[in-house]
Amino acid sequence: MSMHDWNNYRHQLVAGVGELSMLSPDAVRGYTTVAGAASKTGRLDAKTRELIALAVAVSLRCDGCIAIHAQTRGSLA
Repeated sequence: MSMHDWNNYRHQLVAGVGELSMLSPDAVRGYTTVAGAASKTGRLDAKTRELIALAVAVSLRCDGCIAIHAQTRGSLA
C-alpha cells in the first residue's frame, strides 16, 4: 500500500477545477456562491467552518475533499 502525495493530489484537484471553470464558468461560480454564503452569516468563524468541512469529508471518505480542507492555512491557525 502506498501513501498519497497529498500536496500533489491537491494541486491536481485545483487544476481540474480551473479547467472546469473554463468549460462551465456558471457552475463553478454557483458553487463558489453557495460555499461563500455561510461565511456571510457571521455565526461561525472560518476555522470552525473548515473543521466541520473536514469532519464531513472524513466521514464521507472523500479524498479530494480531505485534501482541500486539510490544507494548512495560516489565517486559520
